[in-house]
Amino acid sequence: MPSPIKVPPLGESITEAVVSSWRVKAGDRVSVDQPLVELETDKITVEVPSPAAGVITEISAQQGAKVNVGDTIGVIGEAGAAPAPSGTSPAPGASGQAPSDRSQQSAQPQAKAGGEPMPAARAEAGRTGVDLGTVEGTGRGGRVLKEDVQRAAAQAQPAQAQPAQAQPAEAKKPAAESKTAAPPAPRPQAGGREEIVTMTPLRRRVAERLLQAQQTAAILTTFNEVDMSAVYRLRNAYKQGFVDKHGAKLGFMSFFVKAAVSALKAYPAVNAEIRGDDIVYKRYYDVGVAVGGGKGLVVPVVRGADQLGFADIEKEIARLAVRARENKLTLDELSGGTFTISNGGIYGSMLSTPILNPPQTGILGLHNVVERPVAVNGQVEIRPIMYLALSYDHRLVDGREAVQFLVHVKERIEAPDRLLLDV
Repeated sequence: MPSPIKVPPLGESITEAVVSSWRVKAGDRVSVDQPLVELETDKITVEVPSPAAGVITEISAQQGAKVNVGDTIGVIGEAGAAPAPSGTSPAPGASGQAPSDRSQQSAQPQAKAGGEPMPAARAEAGRTGVDLGTVEGTGRGGRVLKEDVQRAAAQAQPAQAQPAQAQPAEAKKPAAESKTAAPPAPRPQAGGREEIVTMTPLRRRVAERLLQAQQTAAILTTFNEVDMSAVYRLRNAYKQGFVDKHGAKLGFMSFFVKAAVSALKAYPAVNAEIRGDDIVYKRYYDVGVAVGGGKGLVVPVVRGADQLGFADIEKEIARLAVRARENKLTLDELSGGTFTISNGGIYGSMLSTPILNPPQTGILGLHNVVERPVAVNGQVEIRPIMYLALSYDHRLVDGREAVQFLVHVKERIEAPDRLLLDV
């Protein structure tokens, strides 16, 4: 009997998604639990596995289509079943090819260097019409990134423009023929100087939450600077031993997570939230760490950061970062944080004013480390200095508390032995 491919439950309060990309085409053979399609929501990306072994006989929701939980988006028939006619439910990008041609194409989307394309790269290729087999991957292990596809699409535009002018008759083809063409590239405007691309659910959600934060919270930012010399010395002295024992690199983030937790304990209002007319003080410390994912900036949460050592924090951040790049974070890994740390310094940011992640009350912004001349005991010395920024909700946190919070973090980073002794 045919097996329907249904949109699975996507998490609490999430009822709809967008079809990001299909991994298979009509006529392809699939096995049980083989990933068939990626669905993108406003919070996470979900892979839908095959519910049965057989042949894809129908794909009813094309790339870019909005679907609801429980919707049937395709059908798996028994081995030997014929796919539905292309006019009724064509596979994405299909144009009337024989099943054997489609099977060859389904095996094609590999990076030019041999790496597996990232899900975001597949989606971008579908939007722009770029052949993934021609794209050189620059990611780890030769994986094709979204940026690689965008670069290939930009290079292809000038080459496509000339044939279009040389053969104006192409524009007069019957509409029936255009239905079987590959998915169109983003619509160029104003002679190719502008491009309109549909906003992804994740980007829409980020935009909504940032606007919500600006409209519902009284956001204020305070700044300070921190001398990173002591942390540098500590890392240089023990970084190889740390790797040998724990199998993880000793980075800066574990120091700032520990320093932030210490400050949150000293100033609990920064770890609280406003819920109606009540203030909720949280006695647990789930710290969100902003990382760049395959589809944009995401904030996975390090649970129980106050109970973790430096090695555990580094391992957890590394694990979450890998899952973010592969778009495999779950809703649970992204929700429930009590405080956030955002490190714009890895991109070269010198100073910024981070925006709150509602309903949190505070967010700590880290920036790049620059060697600067500073006065030390009456002498001018060159020290590695970082600017820190704390954005906070002034409805709940007073300016004095915010400044003292940031000074607390500064003191622990400049004397990291205090973190080890908890003083």
